[in-house]
Amino acid sequence: MTENPYNPADYPSFAVTVDIVILTVVNGILKVLLIQRGQGPFRDAWALPGGFVLENEDLYDAALRELKEETSISGTKIHLEQLGTYGTPDRDPRMRVVTVAYWAVVPNLDEPKGGGDASHAEVVPVSEIEDGLIRLAFDHETILIDAIERLRSKMEYTNVATNFFEDSFTVSDLRGAYEAAWDTELDAGNFQRKLQQLPDFLTPTGEKTKSESSGGRPADLFVPGPEENLSPPLKRNKPSE
Repeated sequence: MTENPYNPADYPSFAVTVDIVILTVVNGILKVLLIQRGQGPFRDAWALPGGFVLENEDLYDAALRELKEETSISGTKIHLEQLGTYGTPDRDPRMRVVTVAYWAVVPNLDEPKGGGDASHAEVVPVSEIEDGLIRLAFDHETILIDAIERLRSKMEYTNVATNFFEDSFTVSDLRGAYEAAWDTELDAGNFQRKLQQLPDFLTPTGEKTKSESSGGRPADLFVPGPEENLSPPLKRNKPSE
């Protein structure tokens, strides 16, 4: 029995893109890296960095390339994690486009500079998108909201929050990162007690911060410990707590 030959023309063609959500904390504020589009559709609108995957290009490599081209930020030291795939038929007015979204948490970003298809790049508070003050092109708001929720959830049971720091940090610094990402105020004593239940979450460096001019006591400095998964998890505060 002869099988029917496969004919690519029998199936609709569509393009594949990548979009990248880069999250960071600056001065206690959770921010996201955005670009302003330099061409249509949605010319001058805010958007996530990203673009079309080249014919012989791996998805991950495409994400790193687009990140560098559109923001001047090299992805070589950024570990991108795949967030999801978005393929609503009308998500792109040009043609049928399926996008693969990536996300990452990074420490202080180098000053982004627009390039390629981006006329401008900037690190923007996520609250401005969540509050509707900034509207994003395509379905990028949906992608961003998904990434923020993924971050908030993973901070409960993994050490992803330590990615906000390039070097050593204090417990107070870490609590500040949780407060910025979870958009809530955490009780310092309760947070400290929860950390004590996670002996491999943080590793003390044996060093302390410099004495403050106000007379505050030097604080212990830490780096990420060997345990990536937190047990018990650090749950977000509930009204009853």
